[in-house]
Amino acid sequence: MKDSQTKQGKESQEEKMKKTMASILMSLLVAAPLFAQDASQTNDKTKKGAAIGGIAGAVVGAVIGNNRGHHSAKRGAAVGAIAGTAAGAIVGHMIDKQEQELRQIQGVNVQRTANDELNVTVQNEVLFDFNSAALRSSSRSALRDMANVFEKYPDTTIRVEGHTDSIGTAAYNERLSERRASTVANYLEDLGVRSARIRAVGYGKSQPRATNNTAAGRQLNRRVEIHVKANA
Repeated sequence: MKDSQTKQGKESQEEKMKKTMASILMSLLVAAPLFAQDASQTNDKTKKGAAIGGIAGAVVGAVIGNNRGHHSAKRGAAVGAIAGTAAGAIVGHMIDKQEQELRQIQGVNVQRTANDELNVTVQNEVLFDFNSAALRSSSRSALRDMANVFEKYPDTTIRVEGHTDSIGTAAYNERLSERRASTVANYLEDLGVRSARIRAVGYGKSQPRATNNTAAGRQLNRRVEIHVKANA
């Protein structure tokens, strides 16, 4: 009889936990679009990052707290939401500052691709002579400015990507894009950016931004992209 009552009590407690989790997750799902919409309307990436971080933190906190009982799930969700919101805001603010400083560098285009990520594009004509992987002397100033920014914000990883147009064989273009990406990565390292943060990769002509049927399109496709992503 006691075993039966104990079993029923456990099942009742589990049902309560499930209902609590369902209620928390439903509230988060409803809140997420509202947070995102507010951040979008104000064009404030830091707010958006805080909202996303808070939602993620609440889910994690609720799941962890659920293992400790009904009330712990609620407390875990609240604590997780606060921690996640703070973390998201900090990351967003750090990327905001980097974006502003990188936009001051002449000859580069900066695009915010996510709350925690930037894409910095430099046309190959700025960096290299035709069919060469040796840096032009005039390009070193822009890279020095970039390295200074990267050094100020060490909690990021940097992926240097080389891209070409479609003129020439695929194998040749891939090798050329790899050499150019490595040249930029090595120069950033020489300027003091830690090598552990940097990865160089060449994509050749496989990821065009524009048509290769026109001279203007091919010029856009010949580029080096530097992806800056905040560490988790």
